[in-house]
Amino acid sequence: VQLQASGGGLVQPGGSLRLSCAASGGILSINVMGWYRQAPGKQRELVATTTSGGTTKYADSVKGRFTISRDNSKKTVYLQMNSLKPEDTAVYYCNADRIFALQGWLYDYWGQGTQVTVSS
Repeated sequence: VQLQASGGGLVQPGGSLRLSCAASGGILSINVMGWYRQAPGKQRELVATTTSGGTTKYADSVKGRFTISRDNSKKTVYLQMNSLKPEDTAVYYCNADRIFALQGWLYDYWGQGTQVTVSS
């Protein structure tokens, strides 16, 4: 199983970015997909998650600004980030958990991370 994240970059405060993360490798379904981030000197924290049933969860710091979505047919999760702030600067990691694959059930896979920098 591999998770390939893309879409990071440099954006000015108030701007927008859209992150994507595609899962591959004999996957039949994924229960939970999400995004986490880690800023320099800080622990990795949850940004948002979404289940196969459509339940979403957001960190308080991003509610109303970020939207998580997924395309189950493409095994891809997205993070639309609007009204970005300098404190959103971090490496963003995608995560897939409770994966039903040809190999059986798999748990807690991570993508390689994509840098998001919010600065003027």
